[in-house]
Amino acid sequence: MKTILPSEMNDLLASQPFLLLLDVRTPGEYAEAHVPQARNTPLATLATTGLAGTGAVWPDETVYLICRSRARATIAAEKFARDGFEDTVVVEGGLRAWSRAGLPLERGKARVIGPERPVRISAGMLVFSGILLGRFVHPWFFGVSAIVAAGMAFAGMTDFCRMDSLLAKLPSRSRLPS
Repeated sequence: MKTILPSEMNDLLASQPFLLLLDVRTPGEYAEAHVPQARNTPLATLATTGLAGTGAVWPDETVYLICRSRARATIAAEKFARDGFEDTVVVEGGLRAWSRAGLPLERGKARVIGPERPVRISAGMLVFSGILLGRFVHPWFFGVSAIVAAGMAFAGMTDFCRMDSLLAKLPSRSRLPS
């Protein structure tokens, strides 16, 4: 998988403004801030064969991918590769690195709760509930806390979180006033 630094991607977009840059974050995250030329195609709904069939993306076309940190863009690049797209490039460090480099962003008015926050809230509530139920109902409920803790440790080590994948399929993310 190829990668490109945010500054290099910005220079490329300046010289070739019609390059295909897909932002694979959720629509809410995209609405909060995005690279001006990026097109929002959430990872949860990404179907590369569907894109190819509509003529929006051709298998011989270079597809640039960006997300918040790089993890979802990497997953999207793997999906594209499985579907025969050989030239995918992931923006190194994602939108975080893009923003840190001071590169141009379009910003919306609403702040969005990012994908990790609902996961942390859900995991915390499950661990807390498991502890309470284990103490006052039956000791086996401590297992709930152990399973969630193991899942969070796994997510931290692999940068893949099943709970985030499930929460991403919910109809919309919560918005906070700016």
